[in-house]
Amino acid sequence: MLVCSKDDSKRSFKDAIFSPLSDTGGLYCFDKIEPITKDLSVYSYKDVALEIIKSLNLDVDMKIFEKALKSYEEFDDKTCPVKLTKINDKLYINELYHGPTRAFKDMALCPFASLFESLADKDKKYLVMCATSGDTGPATLNAFKSKQNIKAVCIYPRGKTSYIQERQMASLKDENLKVLAIDKDFDAAQSALKTLLNDDEFKNALDDKNYVLSAANSVNIGRILFQIIYHYYAAIKLKDTVDVIIPSGNFGNALACFYAKKLGAKIDKIKIISNENNILTEFFNTGIYDISNKTLKLTSSPAMDILISSNIERLMFEFFGQKRTAQLYKDLSSSKRFSITNDELAMLKEHFVASFCTDEKTLKNIKEFSSHSIIDPHTATALNMVDDKINIICSTAEWIKFVPSMAKALYGKSENELLELEKIRKDFDLSVKEEVANLLKDDTRYDELVDVSSIKSKILEWI
Repeated sequence: MLVCSKDDSKRSFKDAIFSPLSDTGGLYCFDKIEPITKDLSVYSYKDVALEIIKSLNLDVDMKIFEKALKSYEEFDDKTCPVKLTKINDKLYINELYHGPTRAFKDMALCPFASLFESLADKDKKYLVMCATSGDTGPATLNAFKSKQNIKAVCIYPRGKTSYIQERQMASLKDENLKVLAIDKDFDAAQSALKTLLNDDEFKNALDDKNYVLSAANSVNIGRILFQIIYHYYAAIKLKDTVDVIIPSGNFGNALACFYAKKLGAKIDKIKIISNENNILTEFFNTGIYDISNKTLKLTSSPAMDILISSNIERLMFEFFGQKRTAQLYKDLSSSKRFSITNDELAMLKEHFVASFCTDEKTLKNIKEFSSHSIIDPHTATALNMVDDKINIICSTAEWIKFVPSMAKALYGKSENELLELEKIRKDFDLSVKEEVANLLKDDTRYDELVDVSSIKSKILEWI
């Protein structure tokens, strides 16, 4: 059984896939995570994944998980969805973007969609919702397109993702997909999603139409499950104790790394790197999570342009339990801030360190690292935390999704995205997915710009 972060409710893993929030809005968490004693260092990615899943004692037939993992056969390397690249004896990059939409969200959402479809009641229909700061949306829509009896809705902030990320969503016209753009930021999109997940009127209206409501964001524990695997896999392949550097916004990737550490991967510090929206830096250094006077900044790493990091709630539960987590999030709800004690902060610092990277330094990092390889603006922030320990950087997206920023970093200016893509590809002898590059050649849109207050009615009308 899974346990809730803020109340005494429990839920099976299967039920949590379809109902990811408790009645109080709490997130479901693994009840017990114990170290794996078996040496998995020579195992394939798939076999490592199956051993991790077995160790968590989830109430789902392993054959369903085996089927879900077959979704990785869509990736560049059918035998392994990640690529662990050695830069030097102290620095490795775990490339997590070799899936269909060229971002690390494919690592979780491709198998998650298969799992969801396999567990779904054939007599019901399902509405899967997500909010995105750039990568979750394309990955969710791609993973759920054409799934039987499942509709997927994506809410995103128009103009606040990269253009290719937006095109990956707005160009879709599959009948079971709906893309709603809002003229606000990601936090507003995420808030709208959470509101609808707890809206009884909305859920009752869906129920009348025989629909079950769920979510594909990392509030869903099924997402986190598949993210644990690549952290554990990379750490055991190196065998030495490592630090893992994670560009972070919503904290799901970092939380999954912490779970991998609990499972026995030899990970010392989990290094959280933020962009100029450095709410996580402040929290892990001061113990204060304060968004009361914050304004979201638009940066060259848009998937990290987040102030409300949902999965910090699960971390609070892991360290301090349900009662303390409930109080902290009551404070956050009422005053837009909470603080932990110095002793509590010291507990976190045993595992986590945090810093941030300015936009100016991000672009400089891209330019300086181009002699080794071309990295996207999110991965580039991670270079700020490289030290003399053995570090694994999580590379979360392919450069092609952020061409204007790449051109500005490499050439000092950005004028024509299509021409710049071709120049970068030629200058650095890079291969790209043509279906992604072709998004720049057609501006046909199938998304819809809506007011946040009308999202519910728009979805019900569509259903």
